[in-house]
Amino acid sequence: MEPGTIAIISIGGLAILLAGGMHIGFAMALAGLGGTMMLLPPEAALSLFGLTVFETALSFEFIIIPLFVLMGQFATAGGLSQDLYKAFNVWLGNLPGGLGLATIGACGAFAAICGSSLATAAAMSKVALPEMQRYKYDSRLATGSIAAGGTLGILIPPSVIMVLYGILTETNVADLFIAGIIPGILLVLFFMITIWLLATLKPNLGPRGPKSNFKEKLKACGRVWGTLLLFIIVLGGIYTGIFTPTEAAGIGAFGALGLALFAGKMNKDSFIQALLDSVDTTAMVFTILIGAIVFKNLIALLRFPEMIENWMLALSLSPMGVLVLILIIYIFLGAILDTMAMILLTLPVFFPIISGLGFDPIWFGVLMVIVIELALITPPMGINVFVIKGMTPNVSLGEIYIGVIPFVIAQIILLILIVLVPDLALWLPETSASFGASK
Repeated sequence: MEPGTIAIISIGGLAILLAGGMHIGFAMALAGLGGTMMLLPPEAALSLFGLTVFETALSFEFIIIPLFVLMGQFATAGGLSQDLYKAFNVWLGNLPGGLGLATIGACGAFAAICGSSLATAAAMSKVALPEMQRYKYDSRLATGSIAAGGTLGILIPPSVIMVLYGILTETNVADLFIAGIIPGILLVLFFMITIWLLATLKPNLGPRGPKSNFKEKLKACGRVWGTLLLFIIVLGGIYTGIFTPTEAAGIGAFGALGLALFAGKMNKDSFIQALLDSVDTTAMVFTILIGAIVFKNLIALLRFPEMIENWMLALSLSPMGVLVLILIIYIFLGAILDTMAMILLTLPVFFPIISGLGFDPIWFGVLMVIVIELALITPPMGINVFVIKGMTPNVSLGEIYIGVIPFVIAQIILLILIVLVPDLALWLPETSASFGASK
């Protein structure tokens, strides 16, 4: 059977399985195995499948996933999001849209010890929404700011999405983490500027909160010093090369547990629940990852990326034109696919093209994460929007989607900026490499 025919059958079968409601991990594994059995002898295909499952489950580099997941669960169970929000609120609450500014700041800080967009959105919803409702914030601004702030969880390191990207593309995870720092800080600033502008132009959207004195500000900082220290240790250690991302994940998980215990917000029940949630999330991620690698093997055997590359070359586009086309495709896919599915299904196809055109894989990884962030808050999928909807049943989906529009514009501006100025993502990894070489 011709490779092109096998590719069509496999992708069509995958689409049918997903439309039928099958879990994406199992769907990709079955489609990949079926296509491989059409291409290779059944014994060879089954052997390759078994080897993929075995090597993935026992790979040392994959230990980083459950450790960062555990770090995020300890941070959530320990109520660290509440202290972060209170600290930012004390410092920023008196400004126009102050509670929204505090929400974005807390989301950015919590993302640095969580690594999950959904967890960040859910945690901050419980903390920030009641306060914004108490001060009569516009429901669209309130929900939109939390939904947008949640997206920071996959850009500001540590990020599970970046880990998966690094594993699938064989890109250095430490460099990816470091590359996300400046774009992540910029996005926090862009979101804050967006809220400030909206609240300044229309004060009724985001009324000022109470003014705090200097003593209260210092007291608030005292509550979050441990969280900031943990962030500095984890990211600083990776940047300086003192320890690997996997070691950093272990230190981060232990540190998050220590902070939760020190604050007195972790008991036996919450500890056990955090462990169970970590196991559940890790199993889900590994199932998807194994399925993605099986499907990736089929894509490689079929030389499908070369087919797509030849099609794109036939369009007579410049390398930058090809990059822009791929990013546009990702934006449209984000409207109809789950973010995890989007990255795992498309990377085996698009990454070889990007590499062949000479683009930096770290830079492309940051661009991809920003595009995925867009997918988290754009209709009709917009997973973060559905999370916020679950927290605020009295606010319609339409209102929340209207609320995220200014933040979508801010993300698109950042995307264009990173495309035009790659050093915004690449400067820190380059300085990190120089630092490591000098040691």
